[in-house]
Amino acid sequence: MFAPFCVSLALFQNICIAITPRGFVQRRYAASSQGAGDHPAPAPSGLADGLLFGTPECLTLALQGMAALWIAKRSHSQYSTKGSKRLMSAPPVTPVTTRRQNPNAYAVRVQFDPLKPTDAPQEYYDGIKRKFAEARDLRLNYRPDGTQQYTSDLTGELEKYEIDPWVVEPVAREPLTDHVECLFIGGGFSALLTAARLREKGIESVRIVERGADVGGTWYWNRYPGVACDVSAYDYLPLLDEMNYVPKSYFAQGPEIFAHCQAIAQRYDLYKLAVFQTTVTSTIWDAKQKVWVIGTNRGDKMTAQYVIVANGTLSKPKLSKIAGMEKFQGHSFHSSRFDYQYCGQDLSNLKNKRVGIIGTGASAVQIIPRIGQTAKELYVFQRTPSAIDIRDDIPTDPAWAAALNPGWQAERFSQHMQGPQISEEEKAKHAALSREERIRRYENQNIEHQLRIHARVDEIVKDKKTAESLKPWYMHRCKRPCYDDEYLPAFNLPNVHLVDTNGKGVTEITENGPVFEGQKYPLDVLIYATGFEVQVTGIYNKIVGEHNCELQEKYKNGIQTLFGIHSNGYPNLFIMGGYQAPFQFNLTFMLRTQGQHIAECIAYARENAFKTIDVSKESEQWWVDQVIMYRGKTNRNKECTPGYYNFEGENNRRQDGNYNGGFYRYHQHMQSIRDGMQQHFKFD
Repeated sequence: MFAPFCVSLALFQNICIAITPRGFVQRRYAASSQGAGDHPAPAPSGLADGLLFGTPECLTLALQGMAALWIAKRSHSQYSTKGSKRLMSAPPVTPVTTRRQNPNAYAVRVQFDPLKPTDAPQEYYDGIKRKFAEARDLRLNYRPDGTQQYTSDLTGELEKYEIDPWVVEPVAREPLTDHVECLFIGGGFSALLTAARLREKGIESVRIVERGADVGGTWYWNRYPGVACDVSAYDYLPLLDEMNYVPKSYFAQGPEIFAHCQAIAQRYDLYKLAVFQTTVTSTIWDAKQKVWVIGTNRGDKMTAQYVIVANGTLSKPKLSKIAGMEKFQGHSFHSSRFDYQYCGQDLSNLKNKRVGIIGTGASAVQIIPRIGQTAKELYVFQRTPSAIDIRDDIPTDPAWAAALNPGWQAERFSQHMQGPQISEEEKAKHAALSREERIRRYENQNIEHQLRIHARVDEIVKDKKTAESLKPWYMHRCKRPCYDDEYLPAFNLPNVHLVDTNGKGVTEITENGPVFEGQKYPLDVLIYATGFEVQVTGIYNKIVGEHNCELQEKYKNGIQTLFGIHSNGYPNLFIMGGYQAPFQFNLTFMLRTQGQHIAECIAYARENAFKTIDVSKESEQWWVDQVIMYRGKTNRNKECTPGYYNFEGENNRRQDGNYNGGFYRYHQHMQSIRDGMQQHFKFD
């Protein structure tokens, strides 16, 4: 996805990565019917399903739990077990790229199979794990303040980083005081998918309130050069059956995704009541009238029977708290508010500019190659390197697209949910493994994969010092993996300079530019690719439920929801994405399920003439217990390098995290709850 975005499980087709006895990676392909995806099995419990998987394609298996990575038979003499330096110097594999024969029926993914033991001595893998721990501890020692090291309070001098660059001036209108049945806060895929399902159930009074000037959410805001999705477009773009549309290529570019959002809004007539360039400031429950009262920055005081909070998780910028950042006299902006007026549509205005970019995550990985080709000088300030794997995008095969039958995308979804056919012999072998042995094998294969990533860096980046700095020292999926074929070669350009802060990050910015370890970097323009407020959906505005209780106040002692959607004391309120739901790499896959669930709940209430629906305290607590159980006694990713997956290393947020029981279980629990509506919800 644009890489931060397609955040998920991709239903990628049958293939495995194998390492031959000569040490080369080969891709072995198997055709899949009409491009249908693989069928993952229920996830194993514990560390393996929450930590060890990683590519967008493979995260399906991280949640559902099945895989196969064959490790080459190598003599034990290849592996050093004495000291970290030798361990670091000998990545065991060298990747070789093989072009897909058909991008739509074949795919690449990383798979880990506990039935395939690795061949190196355990001491070898333990040594690598110690290096991972050293890298993590280094980050934590530099910034022990966890999530507090960032700010999303973009007011005052920081307000410019959140201003909409795609609008010249707001459209004037009178404040609204009307009533709608369903109101969405946000206009991205969360709202579009759910609104489409509501329309299909005959609900016409649907309004989207969006701070941007159009629908699209993430894809409205993020239009930086190179923006694209890193999940299969055939799985990421929703409603392809309904829209009668086949994506142009295996990975969709940002403009195509934005246009798809607009097409959905047009197809389901969602522009009719939509309100744009409007920020919701308060959502307050009127118990007497049994409606929500919605206030905005435009003076609106609308009412709605149902409110669906669909702010999204990848559109609100966050900035690192760097001393002196307000002093910088050059031009600066956040990557999600890319300033083409300053840079030029083709970036040609940067040809005589010294450009800096802070961050090397998914957005930066796509931006850096483009700016590197045009800027006079580009300085990349890195704290933690991303794991960069092969992208290998190609256009959609017209013959394959023409042969698709109606309902093809729904069939992919259905086959994924059914799971794979596993032989009784395989089931018995899995059952015979202890949990400890299964986790150990997953970890070892994970390490092998990361060393393959290291080998790819060595193969591409010419300068050895730069190459070493670009190698990720953490388990696969501790941070979001990236898929790009232009990022690593960009560091071979003479005008592109990597400033490796070795986990510390930029600590000061003066009027001329960043400073690190006493060295000054004078810049003309500084781009913050520092990410987004992830997984905080629902608390951007003041939400006040029954008994005048604010949602933020209720959440102070831990998030309390059912499915991350319902919260007791907030009737007729539905929250999409965010906490206590599976955090999929293919976010739209989860949103599809959440949207269907919300539409079913509202339709049930309408059909039975109920005015309100609220989850019971017992069902809410049951789900909180489920979240805690699958996350373990502490933050399950505490052994990972800090990032948004583990709340920047904070170890007291297990209740506030995602549901790690797997998407299949999440889907099944939802269906079960809907089958017993009266038992789990309070209706009035």
